[in-house]
Amino acid sequence: MSWNESGNQDPWGKPGQNKPEQQGQETKEPKNSEQQPPDLEEAFSSLLKKMGGNKDPNNSQPASFGKFLPVIIALGAIVWGASGFYTVQEAERGVITRFGKLHNIVMPGLNWKPTFIDEVIPVNIERVSELNTSGSMLTQDENMVQVEMTVQYRVEDPAKYLFNVNNPKDSLKQATDSALRYVIGHMKMDEILTTGRATVREKTWNALRDIIKTYDMGLLITDVNFQYARPPEEVKAAFDDAIKAQEDEQRLIREAEAYARGKEPIARGQAQRIVEQATAYKEKVVLEAKGEVERLVKLLPEYKAAPELTRERLYIQTMEKVMKNTPKIIMESNTNNLNVLPIDKFFGNTQAVKKQEGDTQVVPQAVQPTIVQPQAQTQTQPEVIETRRGRF
Repeated sequence: MSWNESGNQDPWGKPGQNKPEQQGQETKEPKNSEQQPPDLEEAFSSLLKKMGGNKDPNNSQPASFGKFLPVIIALGAIVWGASGFYTVQEAERGVITRFGKLHNIVMPGLNWKPTFIDEVIPVNIERVSELNTSGSMLTQDENMVQVEMTVQYRVEDPAKYLFNVNNPKDSLKQATDSALRYVIGHMKMDEILTTGRATVREKTWNALRDIIKTYDMGLLITDVNFQYARPPEEVKAAFDDAIKAQEDEQRLIREAEAYARGKEPIARGQAQRIVEQATAYKEKVVLEAKGEVERLVKLLPEYKAAPELTRERLYIQTMEKVMKNTPKIIMESNTNNLNVLPIDKFFGNTQAVKKQEGDTQVVPQAVQPTIVQPQAQTQTQPEVIETRRGRF
């Protein structure tokens, strides 16, 4: 006999506790003693009742809601999938983070990501940004100078730009200040204010690239512009005068170089012309000498055939050449006087008259012949002439 049929006391209950039969309550025996599987619809309905607070067992609304649950889930999945599409612009790169950790980098175009799982951070890698820095800095010769510099940069690596440094712009500004102060501290003030501007720019650019290389910020320096360098206000007037004097010096040097460039070709041309004239004169003399040699060579047989006649002819030809180049003509008269006519002056006056402007004709003055009284001829003059003719 089982314990629930014969005893009045529940072996698992408290002592003296009566069974329900003794209290006038009827017990219902299960129709089927075998264990049945749980009903999922009833379990889900009871769960909705607990969540919604509906205690009416006759209400059929939870059962109908359970039928539409797969449709709701499908619609949610479609909305979730559609919300994952996004577009990356041409100048941008999309940095994908999955649960806050770097996943990958996507290229421009239409892409998809799982919503609530991945996050896209667009980074423009083609835009050139500008950063200005300025301040008073100490030079090598212990002078203060006010300088300003502009740095242009762009993003080269989006992942490093976002995750390697907390604030890339502030880090770049500090690196620029450090590089500029290092360069200014190793140069003298006069050089910074006058001729060393290009040197400051170049050295600062190189130092800045070395610094950001160690930071690995993903930035690329495209240009560095040295805006200005000013001395302290107390000595600004003196430095302005010094700078003006140096500018005047450079201006005068450039003017002298331009003048030299203008005169040098002319001098070279004149030198070349003189050289060519000398070369031509040399060739002319050489050719004339060769021609004279050829003429004398051809004249030698004639001289051997008739020496007297040849000498006379040569004498006459020589006198023609000499008298042709003489500016005066001497004429013999029946008297002992010699008339000297200055023909050169006469022809000179005639040419001067022809060069005058206007229609007025100027008649040259008559040239009076100059009468030269010859000295008493001695008996030796004809002998001298004959001697010269014989020598010739």
